[in-house]
Amino acid sequence: MSSEWMPALIAGLFGALIGSFLNVCILRWPANQSVIRPRSRCPNCQTQIAWFDNVPIVSWLVLRGRCRSCSHRIGLLYPLIELAVALLWGATAYWLGLTLAGLEGALFGTILIGIATTDAREYIIPDEFTLGGLVLGLILAALAGFGALGQAVLGAVVGFSLLWGVGALGSWILKEEAMGGGDIKMMAMVGAFVGWQGVLLTIFIGALSGTAIFLPLSLMGKKKLVPFGIFLAFGAAMTYVVGPVLVDWWVRYMGIA
Repeated sequence: MSSEWMPALIAGLFGALIGSFLNVCILRWPANQSVIRPRSRCPNCQTQIAWFDNVPIVSWLVLRGRCRSCSHRIGLLYPLIELAVALLWGATAYWLGLTLAGLEGALFGTILIGIATTDAREYIIPDEFTLGGLVLGLILAALAGFGALGQAVLGAVVGFSLLWGVGALGSWILKEEAMGGGDIKMMAMVGAFVGWQGVLLTIFIGALSGTAIFLPLSLMGKKKLVPFGIFLAFGAAMTYVVGPVLVDWWVRYMGIA
């Protein structure tokens, strides 16, 4: 194997472990449960899962997606998240190397996966993802230098303030809650990673993709609660990966520079 793939392989294996822990967070944080104790158990028979049955991806395949003790089916979501996080960490290590930037990208992507999944499942975004992610983003920015920390703080303030303002205006117009607190805190976290310009692009992409999905359903008379965190997570991921290219294209297209 080429030496350039070795860091990606190591990071991918570590990412699979992170993905396994992320599954625990996704399951327990919305229910206000500890992610440390008790140890992982079968949700059906409550049998504690042995370490050899808790190997990311592999154990699910070996057991064919069932509990060893009671044969209760274990959802496909678990190995998919482990695989997604493994690929994420491997990809960031390949493209950015074992650097602070690579670590930042991997952690940010992992948080976004957690947010999107919990919002889709429970219509809630736990503070552990948003506020914990905000602290993490500020720490990583501080490690990159004073200028990066300033951009992160500004991004967090703009992200929180902008979505709070949109929510307050929407609530005044609609006479009901228009924006969940989790979404507002999430944008503070996102701002710490992508800066204030990234916040604007994230909200634009999130609103555009959310409208594309739910407007047709609304026109068909199918009213559903919109888990906006999913679309904000998508927008944040797009912004982090291709945001600078999109901003540069827009500036040139508008003839600003």
